[in-house]
Amino acid sequence: MTLPFLPFARPDIGDAEIAAVTEALRSGWVTTGPKTREFEQAFVQYLGDHRLEAVAVNSATAGLHLALEALGLGPGDEVIAPTLTFTATVEVVRYLGADPVLVDVDPVTLNIDPEKIRAAITPRTKAIIPVHYGGLACDMDAIFSIARTHGLKVVEDAAHALPTTWKGALVGQLASDVTAFSFYANKTITTGEGGMAVTRNPEIAQRMRVMRLHGMNRDAFDRFTSRAPAWYYEVIAPGFKYNMTDVAAAMGVEQLARLPAFVQRRQQLAARYHQQLAALPLTLPANAPAGDTHAWHLYVIRLNEEAGHERDAVIQALSDQGIGTSVHYVPLHRHPYWRDRYQLTPGMFPVAEAAYQSMISIPMFTAMSDADQDRVIATLHEVLG
Repeated sequence: MTLPFLPFARPDIGDAEIAAVTEALRSGWVTTGPKTREFEQAFVQYLGDHRLEAVAVNSATAGLHLALEALGLGPGDEVIAPTLTFTATVEVVRYLGADPVLVDVDPVTLNIDPEKIRAAITPRTKAIIPVHYGGLACDMDAIFSIARTHGLKVVEDAAHALPTTWKGALVGQLASDVTAFSFYANKTITTGEGGMAVTRNPEIAQRMRVMRLHGMNRDAFDRFTSRAPAWYYEVIAPGFKYNMTDVAAAMGVEQLARLPAFVQRRQQLAARYHQQLAALPLTLPANAPAGDTHAWHLYVIRLNEEAGHERDAVIQALSDQGIGTSVHYVPLHRHPYWRDRYQLTPGMFPVAEAAYQSMISIPMFTAMSDADQDRVIATLHEVLG
């Protein structure tokens, strides 16, 4: 019997989300409106800090772009970020005419290496974008120390990091200028496409709100619920089209309510992988420090030298058994645009390069059954055992 294909990831959508989206569609508000406001408020409540302001957007990429724009980044500035990330992390730097400076990662966590940050700082450096790789928090104490010493802004790429903690505090509660979360289809919660930027700085929040919708000083919800003339608004900046829809936000409210159960299931899956794969010639992903939470957005294994197989051959063997995988990521220094523009070579990033050559992201999603996971484990034992 041929087993059904097991994808690398699949969103966990239930009846509550479907009902909420249906209600939003029937309400007449399908663009940014009351449901988006509700989602923003629920997100702040989840993070547990009333000083935070949340700005719902149509992607984490939009959140990062709005954050850097609100912080005044522009031509001639430099922003330090890891090479082992998705291109969105640094493409937003180029949107503003600034330059990303890519650095290597820590060999255990695959998060940005603070020592590499220190070495990359120049008079042009204005900000750091740490990426919480796979859902494990970066060494934020070291990063904040560097930022304070050099007067740098910190914008966290938390696309993987809901609900990750550092020293007991949720990512989003930390001392960063802005934190951007992703609700893409394979993330720990999803709105299909979407994101959220959070900050404690009300001026930054207001600038992001204005710029997410064409630089207008009134959003659609305000214009159609205010007693002021609905038709009147003023464009105060050349903004973007980054607003979240109420249809997406309706899904987000329900997904956020399910997040505690989601993270519990991800932790169970990660623990089973850790236990069942420990005897294989693999480097397994690092756990969070004691007392902290790993979001387990990804479960990335790395083949050891004694594995006796190339990475691509193992991916193919899993595929032959109907098991989907991915690779997170082809490092940015290997992509033609970044490589050629900044004259980058693999030798400049030995840790990320070695990790890339050996890494496989194996299935990790909350709708996985134990039997699904057993298939992955059994196939890896068959190939590598």
